[in-house]
Order: sequence, then structure tokens, then C-alpha cells
Amino acid sequence: MKTTQKLILALVAVAAFLFVGTGAANAQQKFGYINSQELLFAMPEFDSVQSKVSALGKDLESQFNAMKTEMITKTQELQSNLNTLSETVRKQKEKELYDLQTRIEEFNQSANQELQTKQQELMQPVYEKARTAITNVAKEQSLTAVFDLAGGALIYQNESQMVNLLPLVKQSLGIQ
Repeated sequence: MKTTQKLILALVAVAAFLFVGTGAANAQQKFGYINSQELLFAMPEFDSVQSKVSALGKDLESQFNAMKTEMITKTQELQSNLNTLSETVRKQKEKELYDLQTRIEEFNQSANQELQTKQQELMQPVYEKARTAITNVAKEQSLTAVFDLAGGALIYQNESQMVNLLPLVKQSLGIQ
């Protein structure tokens, strides 16, 4: 009976050691979180980018409004002279209005695309600066991972402290 008690005592001691050891390993893993959108809004570069994009937007809007004004003027002119125009001239004016409407729609689409492209281009260095700062602080704080509250994504991970489960799960599913 004493051997059974010694065996149980030894098993309890091993279990306690493993439990304490696992607890110590888990204690070393630290996780962080950040709202990257809040960070970006607080960065001085963000205001500069918004200013430049806003100026471009105002310029494009001004050109768009000039085209709309031209469309309104030509439409009113056609309507007021409709009874006095020959069929050939009327058809020509209607075609001009149709072409102008098409140009306005194309301009609107390309202007929106240009604004988006410009904003992405100008924001890229700001994103990089923020990402670098987050990574540096995460390393200084010995964090295992940092989660972004704005995007709901993992934005930093210490590869040496984390396991990529993809190969293991694929293997478990028999996927090669």
C-alpha cells in the first residue's frame, strides 16, 4: 500500500509540476489590441492627406458642376427653340446633349476612381508608419499578438510564439 501511495504522490507531484510549468509558459504570452482607425485619425499625416484629397475633390467637383451647367444650358436652349429648329438641327442638338451626358457620366466615374486612387496612394506611407510603430511597440512589450479592434483582424504576430495551424489541419483532414 505504501508503494501505491508513493506512486499517487509522485503522479500528483508530476501533474503539479506540469500545471505550474504550463501556467508559467502561458504567463509569458501577452496579447494586445489597438483601434487602428483611431490611431490613423490621431496621426498628423492623416490631416495632411485628407486636405490634399479634399482639394482634389473640390477641383473635380468644380469641373463636374461646369459640365452639368453646360448640360442644363444646352437643354434649356433646345427646349426654347424646339419649334423653330429644323429636324436635322434638332437631331444634332439632341445628339450633342446625349454625348455631353455620356461625358458627364464618364467624368463622374473616373473622378471617383481618381479620388480613391489618390487617397490610397497618399495613405500608404501613413499605413506603413502606423504598422511599423505597432510592430515596434508590440516587440518592446514582448507581445505574442496584437488584434485590431477597427478591422477585427490580427495585425501583429510573433511567429516564434505562434503556431500556424493550416498545415496541421490540412493533414488532419487528409489534404495535401
